[in-house]
Amino acid sequence: MSAVPTIETIARQPWLSFQLHGQHYAVLLSQVSEVIRDHTPTPVPGAADDLLGICHLRGNIVPVMDGRRRLGFPAAAPDADTSAMRIVVCAHETHRIGVRVDAIGELLQPKVEAIEPPPARSGRVDDPVQAVMGWEGGFVALLDVVRLCRLQQGLKDVA
Repeated sequence: MSAVPTIETIARQPWLSFQLHGQHYAVLLSQVSEVIRDHTPTPVPGAADDLLGICHLRGNIVPVMDGRRRLGFPAAAPDADTSAMRIVVCAHETHRIGVRVDAIGELLQPKVEAIEPPPARSGRVDDPVQAVMGWEGGFVALLDVVRLCRLQQGLKDVA
């Protein structure tokens, strides 16, 4: 499981923001390997509801999660405009996992005074929100990539 970062640690690094279901989220820019155009991944039978499938990315197989479903929102409507959708490829150690988002935002450099602990939410042991930051009259939820991509179990590489 990832260590709980301090507010000072969070504020030292830039974050990539994105939208899901009209709300703003962000992940550490240092944990984003790239952002690619959305495309239809190959489905995986029996996979979790929030796993859209897998895609080939430069010779590697990358699982792609639906960011909306992962965070408890409904999937995008079949007739929704998908032109702004992207896949944020998150990196943790040797793992790469794509997360489909509705739109990419801007790079954020949090200020210590704008960051607060997340509100308590019962029943979510795998809640990826590690902090919230006041921004443009609202807030941005700062996500922990390890929990977002469900890597806390310590996935082993297959040789």
